[in-house]
Amino acid sequence: MKAKSGEAPHVVLHRRGAERCQRGHPWIYASDLQAAAGLQGGEVVRVLDQRRRFLGQALYSKQSKIALRWLTDQDVAADAAFWRARIHQALALRQLIYPGERTYRAVHGDADLLPGLIVDRYEDYLVAQFLVKGTDDRKELLADLLVEAFEAKGLMNRSDASVRSLEGLSAIREVMRGQIPAKVEYRVGTLRLWADLQQGQKTGAFLDQRENQLVCATYARGAALDCFAYAGGFALQLATRATQVTAVESSEPAAQQLKANCELNQLTNVQVVIANAFDFLRDAVDEGRSFDTVVLDPPSFARNKASIDAALRGYKEINLRAMQLLQPSGFLITCSCSHHVSEDRFEQVLAAAAADAKRRFQIVDRRGASRDHPVLLSLPETRYLKCFVLRAL
Repeated sequence: MKAKSGEAPHVVLHRRGAERCQRGHPWIYASDLQAAAGLQGGEVVRVLDQRRRFLGQALYSKQSKIALRWLTDQDVAADAAFWRARIHQALALRQLIYPGERTYRAVHGDADLLPGLIVDRYEDYLVAQFLVKGTDDRKELLADLLVEAFEAKGLMNRSDASVRSLEGLSAIREVMRGQIPAKVEYRVGTLRLWADLQQGQKTGAFLDQRENQLVCATYARGAALDCFAYAGGFALQLATRATQVTAVESSEPAAQQLKANCELNQLTNVQVVIANAFDFLRDAVDEGRSFDTVVLDPPSFARNKASIDAALRGYKEINLRAMQLLQPSGFLITCSCSHHVSEDRFEQVLAAAAADAKRRFQIVDRRGASRDHPVLLSLPETRYLKCFVLRAL
């Protein structure tokens, strides 16, 4: 509801919305609001239950089905000091888990109690995504606070994700602060990689897989295969221990970036194949090829709930082919970043693929996103990345 002069705007929840709030879920749907008349979207609102008792404060969205994104249980001013404290809280976690490192997911949206804000740090540069109207309306303030907190030389706004359309926001790609070089070098373990912060996928790289990439090197040996290789995050780590790595990537620009990353690290045992991974896997099985280590890191196959069945079929097909290609005692590192596909369902797909392949596998490890992508306990949607390490028996 529109606030009176000098009074913060507020919204009133139905009982179901209030109960959802009290369970700690940070998203409240529009159908759970009694009314929000006069609000334009983007406001910080006081949230009240049906008896007009204060529950907390949230960012309000007028167009999205998710009407409220939780900010705080406290009745405090959401001013610059408030946002600065939240950013420094996020920074403190990264300094604890990655002491001395300068490349990581700096802000992970709801999981850092900064809904609609994603920030990746690449050495001296930041890439931000302002995904909801509440953060988009405050992007100038947030950009200043981020540059201050991380002592950044530049900040790139990569608010070109399709989810912004749900908020009635258009895609934006711009340099907001300082200067952004054409490419930035960063490290994963002992290896160096290039990231294109202005034109690359996502924010330039997939930092959520960094810890999994390091772990995969533990299992690498013999002939290795990396499908959906992008710029080589997994392939390069495999190459440090495998004798030969075949990296399959369908995008020509990404394949060229992968080759550049191999040259940067003087790795000569990586063969880059520009091909559709589904076709490559099918042809490799038909040709009787085999590998000692296989990595599958596909893009999300389930963009929404309606596409879950098709996604499960896709995951089963690529994993079945990979299992057919794997040598005895070989390792399969297989991933899903579809948050609509739970870990249990993904495991069921892997079991079905193994049955069809007439192979038996051990689960050696279950992993998720890197620790700089924390999971909010009350928001299972933040646990989107699944990574299984399987060993063929």
